[in-house]
Amino acid sequence: MSLARLIRRVPIDGYLLALLATVALAMAVPARGSAAEGLDILVHLAVGGLFLLYGARLSPSSIWAGLSHWRLQGVVLLITFGLFPVLGVLMGWIVGGILPAAMVTGLVFVCLLPSTVQSSIAFTSIARGNLPAALCAASLSNLLGVVITPALVALVIGAHGAGSSGQALIDIGLQILAPFLVGQCLRPFVGEWLRAHGRLTMLADRGSILLIVYSAFGKGMVAGVWGLVMPSSLAILLALDALLLALVMGITAVTAKMLGFDREDRITILFCGSKKSMASGIPMANILFPGPGVGLIVLPLMLFHQVQLFACAILARRFSRLSEQAGLEAASSNHPSASDRETALRPVVLPPLSPR
Repeated sequence: MSLARLIRRVPIDGYLLALLATVALAMAVPARGSAAEGLDILVHLAVGGLFLLYGARLSPSSIWAGLSHWRLQGVVLLITFGLFPVLGVLMGWIVGGILPAAMVTGLVFVCLLPSTVQSSIAFTSIARGNLPAALCAASLSNLLGVVITPALVALVIGAHGAGSSGQALIDIGLQILAPFLVGQCLRPFVGEWLRAHGRLTMLADRGSILLIVYSAFGKGMVAGVWGLVMPSSLAILLALDALLLALVMGITAVTAKMLGFDREDRITILFCGSKKSMASGIPMANILFPGPGVGLIVLPLMLFHQVQLFACAILARRFSRLSEQAGLEAASSNHPSASDRETALRPVVLPPLSPR
């Protein structure tokens, strides 16, 4: 297999490469002085614009339509905002003396975030899961995450001084909730236009996050925070992210089967419950954890993002192949083969009647 073909088969998206390039740029040429002050203002505007776009694109009707499947939605929310935080707290407690404090905070923060929207729906579709339920679950998770995630940060990490101040709550209101609500109000007027210009809004999304990443990692570079990071710490962090994802996926798969969900619903629960949103997480971290350490705090999220893409891409392809095989087997059992048809059409020769 050629190197180019091998690279194409590895599920590393171009956006992750752009993030890594942005981190490298922030470390090489961080913003300083008046440039840093101007960048802070720009980042505040970018965060507000990002959540305004989320509000303008998120359809309330799609959320209410899927709420009829309340058992599935409840399980996904319990995994996202229940199982994940418990595992995060336990894992943070275990590795508290091994990794830098900011990394441990970031690892716990990953567990408090909502699910992704685009990739959860995309992987559910590839794996032949319940797509309408996935759309609802991912959208509802993000909608509730705007409120639940800051509350969980104040509850779980607030004891260590992060996310507990009144100013943080004001910032959440001004930079996240208010733009999101404005976006919801504008949705009837701009929703169709945004759907028609999906590529433009995607570039705005990703460009805003790249700007926030540059600011966060640049601040850490100026403050000398990155001198605390050792290659061994990065390796441990990557292993912990992989372990966290494996635990959640394993528990989710077993629980969904024990609760009697069918195959399509189990696939939806697996892909929607096991994901964490980098698109929401990085802007939230920039507000909830002001200061130079925010670069280290979002690092576990960036690594977890790639691990979940890699693992879910493999699983989605496997589920898709299994669905195709099951469909072919069902079709072959319903339609007789050529030899069977020939036998069925062959005239039946009755034995001669025996004399009485």
